[in-house]
Amino acid sequence: MPRGLVALFAVACGAAVANVYFAQPLLVTMGHDLSMSPALLGTVVTLTQAGYGLGLFFLVPLGDITDRRRLVVAQLLLMVLALAAVTTAGTAAALLAGMAGVGLLAVVTQTLVAYAASLAPPARRGRVVGSVTSGVVLGILLARTVSGLMADVAGWRSVYLASAALTALLALVLYRVLPHHTDDRPDRLSYGQLLSSTVTLFARERLLRLRALLGLLIFTAFSTLWSSLALPLSEPPYSFSHTAIGAWGLVGAAGALAATAAGRLNDRGLSGRTTGIALALLAVSWVPLAFTRSSLWTLLVGVILLDLAVQAVHVTNQTLIHALHPEAGSRLIGGYMVFYSVGSATGATAATSLYAAAGWGAVCALGAAVSVLAFALWACTRSGVPDRAAVAVG
Repeated sequence: MPRGLVALFAVACGAAVANVYFAQPLLVTMGHDLSMSPALLGTVVTLTQAGYGLGLFFLVPLGDITDRRRLVVAQLLLMVLALAAVTTAGTAAALLAGMAGVGLLAVVTQTLVAYAASLAPPARRGRVVGSVTSGVVLGILLARTVSGLMADVAGWRSVYLASAALTALLALVLYRVLPHHTDDRPDRLSYGQLLSSTVTLFARERLLRLRALLGLLIFTAFSTLWSSLALPLSEPPYSFSHTAIGAWGLVGAAGALAATAAGRLNDRGLSGRTTGIALALLAVSWVPLAFTRSSLWTLLVGVILLDLAVQAVHVTNQTLIHALHPEAGSRLIGGYMVFYSVGSATGATAATSLYAAAGWGAVCALGAAVSVLAFALWACTRSGVPDRAAVAVG
């Protein structure tokens, strides 16, 4: 794959997935504008992630039986309509419906990841997945920075209007640049068979199940932090603006470095060691995060550690599971990312509820417990796996 094409995949992935995370620094402003209760604000994130989960199961697998270029462009064009609905929402119900649509269609990100993995030669697949995932990481984290800045300057609706314009432009560019990629096997599956085969893959592949569970846990921890961080930062003693809160996404962008490095380590057969070290760092990261209210330096350290750890494990997971059955790459990536979506939604809902009930300490306790559980799962499954999966769990 030419480097320019890999870069285009990364940019498109980042721009698409950013739509899922734009709302996090804007929840308070959205609530004031549309008269939404604090409890209902958490539903904005939850519904977006729920839509994302549905898209992962029902849309991403289509990449294994259709022209991926047309699938990508169609999803992007529909995304433009969903973003327009959010921009013009006049009621809480309209906003929630629009955000669910945005989540459903943002899974074009995973269609692109599977597409890039299928085009890459096996010896460089880890690097390509890592590079593309670095775009996803930057999109997730910079989304908060961009949305916070734009909301302070032109209101929260300007964020979604600008994204709709960028998405339309990307649809045009990708239509002209991406190669056709179809499944031309004689035993081409029907849509129903395609979905059922995704479930079959999970039943058959232990490595896929293990890595999916790890994905669920690490993204529960990830969402626990990022879905609730705006709450303590918007209150005394900090009382930060949208721009200042969103700027913390720049700190988390260090995770993009981990994504690229993890891809290279996977190509060298070090996936097990990478996973273990990263999960240990994830658990440790909650110690400095617990002191957020008294020190921004500890928050800085905690955010860097957490994002480095999560993205290292995530890239390792994607690289390993795609290698199981490259011809079913979209189904494998889509099925795995369903667990990611469940984890993200769980973390968002639990963190905002815990913060309202017991404060920031309870949020950190939740994140630490989930992270320790992920490390324990990895440690307990290091032995007794098939030879072809041994590299995955050390």
